[in-house]
Amino acid sequence: MSGEASSAPRAQRRPTPPRRREPSARKTPTLRFERALVAGGARLVAGMDEVGRGALAGPVSVGVVVVDAATRTAPKGVADSKLLTPAAREALVPHLRRWPVAWAVGHAGPAEIDAHGIIAALRLAGWRALAQVRRVCGDVDAVLLDGSHDWLSRGQADLFEAAGLDAATAPEVEPAVRTMVKADLQCASVAAASVLAKVERDLLLTNLARQYPAYAWDQNKGYSAPAHIQALRVHGTTPQHRRSWNLRALAGDAVAPDRVAERFADAVTESLDVRVGVPATTDLGG
Repeated sequence: MSGEASSAPRAQRRPTPPRRREPSARKTPTLRFERALVAGGARLVAGMDEVGRGALAGPVSVGVVVVDAATRTAPKGVADSKLLTPAAREALVPHLRRWPVAWAVGHAGPAEIDAHGIIAALRLAGWRALAQVRRVCGDVDAVLLDGSHDWLSRGQADLFEAAGLDAATAPEVEPAVRTMVKADLQCASVAAASVLAKVERDLLLTNLARQYPAYAWDQNKGYSAPAHIQALRVHGTTPQHRRSWNLRALAGDAVAPDRVAERFADAVTESLDVRVGVPATTDLGG
């Protein structure tokens, strides 16, 4: 029977299902770019990132983390602050404060944003942070800045003087600024700066929420969440809002006059400062 064809039907072969591709693991930021700058002659390299640019209330904050040739690999878990839960960010802070040569977070308050514009306020906050790390380690030679726009390089000296930043304490030669899109995903110093700035600014807004509970800043951190917009409609603006922004149009025609106590008018501008190595515990309410 070996020469006869079998009459039994062949079992149909089931198609092999396509392999599921597991999502690629999140890449851990490294010091590759920072070390390249050190190899190119920079002694101190600062990673810098900002938080709060798009908020409706509260300061804009800039974190800076300084590394050098001897800086070891970043603490485990460091990543862009937007990719981490609040608990994960807060757990990282003690490690990130011990890890670099120096760190700082600088702020520019709502009144300064209104007076000078958001880009100039970013610049002020960044230079305030650099002024603080300068006291610890001296001038930095290069800055890695997240994004494609160099908002850090200084403009007119009168802007700094008007905002209370002592231009005489600034270095004679500015650090070289290198912008990098998604630097917070690639550069450990920038990612660490983003975490430190985010945690400190969040704490500031949480403290302010105790004074202005209607706006739910402990939850939305000053951004345009529904509860914040509704509070603007009902209560109007506070001294912590960026009043030069078109908040009236954002909240609609129902915005009421400002009914919040004016005794807090200059609270952020007067109380916000830059700290190195200490938590943000300043009471901004006056």
